[in-house]
Amino acid sequence: MRVLVCDSVAKEAVEMLKAAGLETVEAEPSPEELEGMIGDFDGIIVRSRTKLPAPILEKAGRLKVIGRAGIGVDNIDVAKATEMGIPVVNAPTGSTVSVAELAVGMMLSLARYIPTATASMKAGKWEKKRFKGTELQGKTLGLVGVGRIGQAVGRRAVGFGMNIIYHSRTRKPEFERETGARYVDFHTLLQEADIISNHLPLTDETRGMFNAERLGMMKPTAFLINCARGGIVDEQALYDALREGKIKGAALDVYENEPPGDSPLFSLDNVVLTPHIGASTKEAQMRAGTIVAEQVIKVLRGEKPDHLVNRELAGRWEG
Repeated sequence: MRVLVCDSVAKEAVEMLKAAGLETVEAEPSPEELEGMIGDFDGIIVRSRTKLPAPILEKAGRLKVIGRAGIGVDNIDVAKATEMGIPVVNAPTGSTVSVAELAVGMMLSLARYIPTATASMKAGKWEKKRFKGTELQGKTLGLVGVGRIGQAVGRRAVGFGMNIIYHSRTRKPEFERETGARYVDFHTLLQEADIISNHLPLTDETRGMFNAERLGMMKPTAFLINCARGGIVDEQALYDALREGKIKGAALDVYENEPPGDSPLFSLDNVVLTPHIGASTKEAQMRAGTIVAEQVIKVLRGEKPDHLVNRELAGRWEG
């Protein structure tokens, strides 16, 4: 059987596939090239660059599994894959630590003006009075979404002496006991948090969740951080809120469009921007690659995967 590996993954993952007896082809095809070649493969592994919309999947006549070396699957038409009976597997634990650490780094960058102070120093200035920051200790961190990454951020925030509130579809009693976190409704979180860190997936329900109205409910001294998925934050509304002083600052690792082009956010000093690097560490890439390779191997061997995205297909392994 043949597996196509797109978007460079860790060499350990490729070695696992080959050791399992799978013919493994590494490539970074354009959409047109992928449409022409996907029909020759039994499995495909992608990261975030490669898109698998319905028209491409319709050309995948022999495809038995799609692997996403990461968490989010918004670059894959999961509904179409499910309709075609193709399992989609991912690596939900691979980047947990890396993304959580970036979110904490964003908090410190905003609270202590680290990027703007660095730029000022490199410009030959000594603007000590300009960069009077604030401590994280004693501040209230509002977590929106407390899956693996949200909880990891919360645990790290405890080390800074922060108070934690959170909002999610379901309460997390163990997380509450571990961190002292308090469950609140979304509007209360917006109003009480000094720093809000979003960790939700992008869905029809969450798209544009942080709009002008909700940004307007935040404290004028508050920071907003999004290291989850672009599109959850309305970037025009965020720009207006930052420019008008409705919130103090924001940090984004993800965007409505990637790359974001000539975003008006680039003109603001009170925003920290990184190019979707949450999972871009050696450790995270190795874990994500090897985890998804293991899942792909299991499916191609007829075994039930541990991380099945389209759970509607789980029945094929039952009994």
